[in-house]
Amino acid sequence: MSIRPARPEDLASLREIEWASGQAYREFGLDQVADDEPASIETLYGYATAGRAWVAVGPADEPIGYILVDEVDGVTHVEQVSVTPHQQGRGVGRALIDQVRAWAAEAGMPALTLTTFGHVPWNRPLYEHLGFRVLSDTEIGPELRALREVESAHGLDPDLRVVMRLDLLRPNAATT
Repeated sequence: MSIRPARPEDLASLREIEWASGQAYREFGLDQVADDEPASIETLYGYATAGRAWVAVGPADEPIGYILVDEVDGVTHVEQVSVTPHQQGRGVGRALIDQVRAWAAEAGMPALTLTTFGHVPWNRPLYEHLGFRVLSDTEIGPELRALREVESAHGLDPDLRVVMRLDLLRPNAATT
């Protein structure tokens, strides 16, 4: 497996990956997640051309997972991570997060944030294992708060969602 920037020819596969990976949420009563339409080709193209989408690929350069990021409240925000079901549990998601962590650190971003389900075993526990922590309500910035409101309006129960942050070590920050 390797990670590379997303390309226009990947975009249909990314939609398929998101759709397939979303089906596992049915087990937790989250049919609305499983039924949710994946990001459009146009949306994915925007992320790819802006340099904010990466793809994990297998040996034949076939996409097996992807990640999209935005800037929210002055930090890198993980908008979406999806891994094809037959590759889940094999470090693909971790590799994608590591790619974004390195990219964000190089860009001088102080942290990564994301929103996820707190009760789904491959969500919050995985991110905590990677160093993310759950933010208290008072730590959530205005843009991230607005994003949560959009999620809620889209049918995601805010009581099941957590906001998480991974602070990045900035080079030379400790030497001042």
